[in-house]
Amino acid sequence: MTDDAKPCAGCAEEPTEEELLARLDTVIADYRGKPGALIPVLQMAQGIFGYLPEVALKHIARELRKPYSEVAGVVGFYSFFTTVPRGKHLIRICLGTACYVRGAVQVLDGFKKELGIDVGDTTEDKEYSLEIARCFGACGLAPVITVDDDVHHRVKPKRIAEILAQYAGEPVAAATSERSERRSADQMAEPVAGRERSA
Repeated sequence: MTDDAKPCAGCAEEPTEEELLARLDTVIADYRGKPGALIPVLQMAQGIFGYLPEVALKHIARELRKPYSEVAGVVGFYSFFTTVPRGKHLIRICLGTACYVRGAVQVLDGFKKELGIDVGDTTEDKEYSLEIARCFGACGLAPVITVDDDVHHRVKPKRIAEILAQYAGEPVAAATSERSERRSADQMAEPVAGRERSA
C-alpha cells in the first residue's frame, strides 16, 4: 500500500474529526451564499457524522456566518436532527391518536423492555435507537412503527422480538437489500409510505 492510498471502504478504521470536518467543508462550499442553505447543510452534516456534534454545529455557524443560536435552534426544532449518536437501526413508535388508542404505549413499553433503553437512548452495542413520533399517516394500520425506512403495522408487543430479529447483526446497507427481498415475498395489500412489514 502506498503512502497516498486510502483505506478500503469496508475497513473498520474510523475517520478523524478533521477528516469529517473536511468533508463538511466541501458541502458548505456548495451551499455558501445560497438562500435556505442551513437545513440541507445540517442534513448532510448529520449524514457525515452520524449525528450533529457541537463541533459540527459551531463549524456550520461560523462557515455560513449564522449565529450559533440560530443553528442550534433549527436542530432543536426539527425531530429529524439529533445531537447524540444513534444506533445502526432507528426505531420510531407512532404515538398519534389512532396508534395510541390501539396499543402503541404497550408496544413502546415492550421495545423499551426488550432493548433495555428509554426513548431517546441507544443500546450499548450501538445497534438500536428508540424514538417516538406523532403520525406516519397510516392510521388505519395502527399501531405503526418504523425501523429505519421499513414500516411495520398492526404491531403487537408479543411480536417485538420477531421484528428485532429481522435487523440483528445486519450491516445497514446489506440489511436494506435483504429486507427488500424478504418484503417482496410478503407483499401487503394496503400501500403505506416507505417499505412495509406486517408485525
